[in-house]
Amino acid sequence: MAELYDRLAPRLPEMARKVVCRCAVEVPFYRELPAETLAGPVTESVTAALGVLLRLLRDKDTMHADELTRLVELSGRRALDHVPLEAALAAYLLGAKVWWQTITELTGPDELPAAGTFLLDGLAIAMPGVVLAHVQVQEDLRSQDHRLRNELLATLLHGRPHQAIAQAAQIEVAARHSVLVFHLATRRPDRLVQSALDAYAGTHVLTDHTEGLALLPARVDVGALVTHVRQALSTTVLAAAATAPTTELPAAAAEAREVMALLTRLGRQEGLYWFDDVLVEYQLARPGAGLERLAAKLEPLVQHPHLMDTLRAFVRTGYNRRQTALELYVHRNTVEYRLHRIAVLTGLDLTEPAHPRILQAALTASDLLQSRPAEGPPSR
Repeated sequence: MAELYDRLAPRLPEMARKVVCRCAVEVPFYRELPAETLAGPVTESVTAALGVLLRLLRDKDTMHADELTRLVELSGRRALDHVPLEAALAAYLLGAKVWWQTITELTGPDELPAAGTFLLDGLAIAMPGVVLAHVQVQEDLRSQDHRLRNELLATLLHGRPHQAIAQAAQIEVAARHSVLVFHLATRRPDRLVQSALDAYAGTHVLTDHTEGLALLPARVDVGALVTHVRQALSTTVLAAAATAPTTELPAAAAEAREVMALLTRLGRQEGLYWFDDVLVEYQLARPGAGLERLAAKLEPLVQHPHLMDTLRAFVRTGYNRRQTALELYVHRNTVEYRLHRIAVLTGLDLTEPAHPRILQAALTASDLLQSRPAEGPPSR
């Protein structure tokens, strides 16, 4: 092996150049790197790895701790430069190929088995440490990125200066955003929710998974995104949204949260709602005597659950008698009879244009009162 070292050592610079050239041609990540990076840090790493193999070949010794540390340090440095692990592994394999091709040119058939065993032993020692270092650095980077993104989201939602954090997080902040507050009927892992949001938006979406809040560039179609999330995660989605310039995001977030709170009180299960979609419900939810008076119009129906169900279906279908019958699986004549009974008991004629809207408002008022927290004992 010592003789092989003497023949191989002068070829080290040439082998390093071959490895780097093959990386630039065969590995997509390296193909995109500028020439100065390939000639500098990449060549440095390749030369160091080949140099360790040469030293082992000369001394017939195992890898020293400082040599392994050097390789691990170089791998960590490449990970800090955002080199993907698969690209780093591809470079090592290409290095092994170039090394082997060079050895076959310099040795006879009798020396090849020992040389091949030596190469595999060297890779077996180096690769586990290299991979572990790369993975650990990548995890640290992801953790740091996650922290910066969370910090950027909080900064934007509180209306504080965000430029420095955005630059550190390498995220371009749009001029306008939509704040989306969402609730999934079935709990899904955060990573899947994040992937669904990112896939449709075409960028990383700043998300608070604990609250269920996402900050979307205004160019993103929020309705289509909610549909995509529902289909991708196979669950119903209830969402509230508000759009505003970046400087007014605190108010937009407050609006979306308030809409979601109202939807929850109303017992809504799915769909996307903007403030304009619940203006009537929002106003009805304000304290005052009108809420109780509206809800009282349904008191005659409390003892007739089938009539309440019919009224809800009638309102839900846009006052369509045929659709109401289909939804309730009853004959249309049954619906007509029940609507007549509702009119008699409430004193509201459903053939009058304004009366169905009053009953709809009464249903909303009733739902809001039922969802209101019970009052505790009076304070003394």
